[in-house]
Amino acid sequence: MSTVLILTVVVLVGVAIWQMGKIFEISQLGAKSKVHSGVANDEDNKYNGLLIFLFLVFIYGITIFSFARYTKFLLPVSASEHGLDTDQLMWISMVIIMVVQTITQFLLHYFGYKYRGKTGQKALFFADNDRLEFIWTIIPVIVLAGLILYGLYAWTNIMDINDDDDPLIVELYAQQFNWTARYGGEDNVLGDASVRLIDINRANVLGLDESDPYAEDDIIVKELHLPVGRKVNFYMRSQDVLHSAYMPHFRAQMNCVPGMVTQFSFTPTMTTEEMRLQPEVIEKVRRTNKIRAERAANGEPNSEPWEFDYLLLCNKICGKSHYNMQMKIIVESEEDYNKWMAEQRSFIETVAPVQ
Repeated sequence: MSTVLILTVVVLVGVAIWQMGKIFEISQLGAKSKVHSGVANDEDNKYNGLLIFLFLVFIYGITIFSFARYTKFLLPVSASEHGLDTDQLMWISMVIIMVVQTITQFLLHYFGYKYRGKTGQKALFFADNDRLEFIWTIIPVIVLAGLILYGLYAWTNIMDINDDDDPLIVELYAQQFNWTARYGGEDNVLGDASVRLIDINRANVLGLDESDPYAEDDIIVKELHLPVGRKVNFYMRSQDVLHSAYMPHFRAQMNCVPGMVTQFSFTPTMTTEEMRLQPEVIEKVRRTNKIRAERAANGEPNSEPWEFDYLLLCNKICGKSHYNMQMKIIVESEEDYNKWMAEQRSFIETVAPVQ
């Protein structure tokens, strides 16, 4: 693929140089040498029309190639309830875009060839056509209105953050360049917190208000565990700059803004182990480990075998180590989640006493 791109760039540079030479030649109209008049004749228009068709073939060809080669990278398997609606909305939008693009690009290039300039032929100009303008206005209005209404419906369902169905309450705390998660503990209620209360010396890394009784049983961890099939309400804060909590397999993304709390909610539907058994995940692991094995054979670092995990990523460029800002997410059964939670220490057990 790299070779093809390099050859393409070389060809385009050559064409650009050739065109610059033609421009220079035309600019020398006063010279004695025989040059083109600069006015397109029938032969020029014919070649331009054919080139337009060739470009149309190129557009269709690169589109088909891209879908055949890269479609599997568009969206990973959805692992949340609302992810199905999100995926359906995306594919409907993609189909409409492709149909409209195919028809309009064909007509654009076809008319460019059919109505190319010819000697003695004059263009017929219509000042207006009410019926035609009505058709090409009302159709996009109907299609776009349908997409907008469907999008608003999906957005309303996704952003319906409430306490129905006893949701798990989790805070995602962002800072350059790592994530920290906080659970509400036994009462499933997060204690008050502020960046002004952060005290590294006493292990109060999230700035919890120690006078708030709800903060005492909060649990602070560096690995996010979620029970499958249970709704999770996320509350997100940032300590320093704008971050974005992005969990692609759960179709979840929300900005983490300094000075305010943002929210997002979803219900995971597939455990980590179940996701690892998905055919596309197995294939991705196979391809990745094949590449890593080749690197290991060459003595390259960071080439150990890879295993799939859900990840929480930052999707806003937040500094030089933005690429490395991620946290592992484990989705497991309710039983395994409760067992893991029982092993964690509460905030009151970890914070150092006031001297």
